[in-house]
Amino acid sequence: MRLACLPVFLWLLFVEEDRVAAALLLGALGATDFVDGYIARHFHQVSDLGKVLDPTADRLLFIVGVGGIMIDGAAPLVFSLLVLVRELAVGGAMVMLTALGMKRVDVSWWGKAGTLALMVSFPAFLLSEAGISTEGLFRVVGWGFGIPGLLLSYYAAFTYIPVMRRNLAFGRAERAASAAAASAEVETRS
Repeated sequence: MRLACLPVFLWLLFVEEDRVAAALLLGALGATDFVDGYIARHFHQVSDLGKVLDPTADRLLFIVGVGGIMIDGAAPLVFSLLVLVRELAVGGAMVMLTALGMKRVDVSWWGKAGTLALMVSFPAFLLSEAGISTEGLFRVVGWGFGIPGLLLSYYAAFTYIPVMRRNLAFGRAERAASAAAASAEVETRS
């Protein structure tokens, strides 16, 4: 559902030029990320597919949301670029290393906290440029959540490096062991 709402966010922002509705939708999409994770864990509905789709949806939400807000000019350019660079670097590394055999990397608490803070920050920046009477307050909220969120997200990215290296080695070792076992089974049958 979150992925399907991204075009609606862009339509609200660029076609309707309704920053308030776009910010509220983006905020709701960010909130549902945490709600659906809680529900999945609470009701023991966690799945391998969900563990892959959820971070993918988060990355796309950031890339599309932050990219749209950056084009709109509501969020500071350098701040937005730093967020996008981190998301593209981590997402690209995950995809590339997974293709090379890496076992899945779980999102850390630092990554979740950074994501939450940034999911508050960007709708706030958008509201700070919406022409409403509380623009100054939303600018403060944007920076107040944005700076810690950015720092936490970069810290999490650096902590993922040794985990990705280890999981790549484990994944490759498992693949090699599976291939050797399959080869041995074929030899015993012939």
